[in-house]
Amino acid sequence: MRLLITAGPTREYLDDVRYLSNASSGRMGYAIADAALAAGWDVVLVSGPVDLAPPVGCEFHSVVTTQQMRDTCLQLFPGCDGVIAAAAVCDYRPRERITGKLSKTGGPVTIEMIETDDVLAELGQIKEQRWVVGFALEAQNPRENALQKLRRKNCDWIVLNGPAAIGADTNDVELLAPSGDAVAHWTGTKKDIADQLITWLSAQT
Repeated sequence: MRLLITAGPTREYLDDVRYLSNASSGRMGYAIADAALAAGWDVVLVSGPVDLAPPVGCEFHSVVTTQQMRDTCLQLFPGCDGVIAAAAVCDYRPRERITGKLSKTGGPVTIEMIETDDVLAELGQIKEQRWVVGFALEAQNPRENALQKLRRKNCDWIVLNGPAAIGADTNDVELLAPSGDAVAHWTGTKKDIADQLITWLSAQT
């Protein structure tokens, strides 16, 4: 089994020194990579900027922006059996990146934002015989929103978690199927959840 994993945040630059991002630590994605390696899988890890060392034995690709993550994943996915998209990619980016450093003006600044490419949706569109596991971090109507994301992005399963997962060592997740059923519910350290996710997937794929 050859597995593509995305992990960590992406960054979208306002100017040459400032950027938009989120507080994702990458721990969930890296724990999944460790668990898959321990299960004997070949692992391709595409990671945004994090303070973690790549697991020994994986094929590692470092990216910064959402565009870079998209391009790298689209290149690598055809050579894999499946993908677990645990990265917390930015949904928006500035329409224009300012060269240099934006200076203070003494007044408000308006920045026009546009949506970034949807990496998970594009992987779902080209999956063919491959399988796709997405992650959904939801605060309102979590089950409904996660299922909408699963179907819209053509995932086979989606891992639902909440905002408390960001930067934490532990997590509480449900694994949802297109039918709307929760096929698994795991609570514990991210390592424990990663181990259980890989064990579950091993029995399905």
